[in-house]
This record gives sequence, structure tokens and C-alpha cells, in this order.
Amino acid sequence: MRSWSDPTKRRWIAWTALAAAYALVSVHRLSTAVLAEQLTAAFGTTGAALGTLHASFFYIYAAMQLPAGVVADRLGSRRVVAAGTVVMSVGVLVFGTADSYVVAFLARALIGFGGSLLFIAILRFCANWFRPGEFARMSGLTIATAGFGGILATTPLAMVVTATDWRTTMLGLGGLGFVLAALAYLLARDSPADAGLPEIDGVPMARTPSLRSVLGNVRGVLREPETWLVGIVLFAGTGVNITVFGLWGVPYLVQTYGLSVTDASTYTLLGSLGLLVGPPLVGWLSDRLERRTSLMVVGEGLFASGYALLAVLGKPPLPVVGLVFFASGFLAGAYALGYTVIKERHVSGASGVSTGTVNTIAFTGAALLPTLMGVVLDTYGTGETIGGTQAYSVLGYRVAFGLVAGAGVVALLAALWLHRLDGG
Repeated sequence: MRSWSDPTKRRWIAWTALAAAYALVSVHRLSTAVLAEQLTAAFGTTGAALGTLHASFFYIYAAMQLPAGVVADRLGSRRVVAAGTVVMSVGVLVFGTADSYVVAFLARALIGFGGSLLFIAILRFCANWFRPGEFARMSGLTIATAGFGGILATTPLAMVVTATDWRTTMLGLGGLGFVLAALAYLLARDSPADAGLPEIDGVPMARTPSLRSVLGNVRGVLREPETWLVGIVLFAGTGVNITVFGLWGVPYLVQTYGLSVTDASTYTLLGSLGLLVGPPLVGWLSDRLERRTSLMVVGEGLFASGYALLAVLGKPPLPVVGLVFFASGFLAGAYALGYTVIKERHVSGASGVSTGTVNTIAFTGAALLPTLMGVVLDTYGTGETIGGTQAYSVLGYRVAFGLVAGAGVVALLAALWLHRLDGG
């Protein structure tokens, strides 16, 4: 079969298998928004405690990004993605049967541990199979896969949970994870040479670096100011989108507008739809224009402006909320260019370490912002419950979105500084 023997076609088969597993990671990290009422009822949580349960995924996820880069550089994408998906799925099964908050917290942390290995490993795969001029598009497509998973974590997930229950749904997703892990292991290879195929013209020769080289790469990456500036941009963008789409967006719509969970999830679905289409388009535009940081500046300015609008208005017309959520997901393509900026500054053998380092900072945002937003909302609790979940005032959500907009402004300043250093 020509698709199997042609490396330029075989890479798409392998990437699809890896990306399918990564889409499932996105389902798990964003599912808390739909499950908020059920989790509150099952474990008796406050807003801050629910935010912490949601963020437990990201505590370990963030901490593992640099180690994940080291592991991906040393062991290869195929084994890392398969093993990570298996570990994640074990955590899902434990989460679905948890009988206490502590067990649920630890199980969700295990889900984050397994899921933490996938994204960097897939970017490492892209560095081995695609030309440097294609990397921004491929990183955009990989992030778009998260958008697809995010779509599944909204209205489709809400419908499944309504038809069954949240525990049955989790057990089903755990089983699916084992299937996707097997497909990734069977269909993917770390490089054309590992697949017994000729190298692709223009793609740097894939080499497994020594441990000494890897450690040297880590030191070099950490010394660069660009690493920290890109990290700040990703901290805000990744943290805000995961916090809003994965947790507080649905309660905001349910409590402020009186929507059902299923109807509210259609608006966070718009955010995931933006994430599906934005990164590939922005990545394509960036490759075509050979511009990175200038697009990041424009994107971060629009990103902060959208959430500032929600903070000022509190309860704008629903189409405005949908537009802000869609734009927030779409503009992920701008902050995702940070991965390309960092990757282009280092040799191919350091791609896992360099992208893993900035991804650590990115998912630190996803670990901290849900709880911070929950603390803000608890300050403005109404004392009432809606569907078993504590209700918050419109003013509380305005302040919370003000926090989000502030993170966006900090990211904009970091992008401007990066543009000044990089000039692109």
C-alpha cells in the first residue's frame, strides 16, 4: 500500500493515531465544566474546592512538561504516547469509581500525569517527520486536536452524561483510552528510519541525544529570556482557556443567564471550535509570512480585550459571550506560535526539552487560575444553590473575568518584549 511505504503519507497515518490520543487528553482536562454539578453533589465541594479538583490534573501536568521533553527526546514519541495514554486511562477508571474527594483528587492527578506526556511527544514526532517550515502548521494542527477534544467535552459529553451518569461515562472513556494507546503504538514510529523508510528531504536527521546533551540543552533553554517570555504568554493563554472552557464557563452561563448545562455547554463548544480552526490557520499564516512574534502581539491584544469586555459588561447579550469564547479559542493560534519560536532557537535534538520547558509554564497557569477564579467567586457567593452548585453573583463573575483579562494584559506585555528581542 503506497500510503504505508511513502514517508510523506505514512507520517499522516502516524500523526493521526497520536493525535487521537491527545484529543482524549483534552476531553478529560475540559470535562469538569459539564460535570461541575455532579461533582459538587458527589463530593460536597465549594467553588475553591471544585477549582482545586479540576486543577489537580494540571498540578502534575505542569510539573511533568520538562521531564516529558527529556523522555520524548530520549525514548521517542511512540512509546511515550502509548504509555502515557495507558496511565491516563487507569486514572480515569479510578476517578469514575472514586467514593471520596481525596480519591477523586488523586485520580484526576493521575490522569494529568499520563496525559502530560503526550503533547510534547507529538511535537517531537513532528520535528522528526516534517520540515522546519511546516512546524508552525503542525503544532497548530496538534493544538487543533485539543479543540476537537474540547468540542467532545461540551455538548456531546453533556448529552452522554444526561443519558447515563457521570461515572458510567468516565468508565467508557477509560476503556476508549486503552484502545487509542494500542493504535498509537501499532501505527506510529519515531522517525522515517525507524519505519524502514527513506528520510524526507529537508527534515533534519533524527538522532537520539545523549543524556549529557539533554542536560546541556536544559541549561541552555533555561538561561534564555525568550524562554520565560514565551512561557508567560502561554501561562495566560493556556491557563485562561482551560479555566473558562474547562470549568467556570458553564456555571457562569447557567447561573447568569438561566441556561441548562447542555445549552450552556454549546457556548463553551464555540471556544473549542475556535481552538479547532484558529491554530492551524494562524500557523499557516505564520509560515507563509515568516512572522511569529508580531502575530503573537496582535493575538494577545485581542485576547485580553475580549475578556475585558465580559468583565465590564458582566451580562452582555449571549451572542457577545459566544463571540468572546470563540475568539479566545481561535486566538490560541497566536500564543501557540511561542512553541515555534522556541523550537526554532534550538537544534532538532533539543525540541522536546525546549517545548517542554515553556509548556511547563503554560500549564502552571492551568493549575493556578481555576482555583484563583474559584476563590474570587466564593467571595461573591449568593448563599443559594442552583442544581446543587453554589451560585455566584454577576459582580463575582465580573471580578473573575477581570482577573482573566489582567492575565491577558501581562501576556500582551510579554509578547511585546519578545517581539522587541526577536524582531519577527
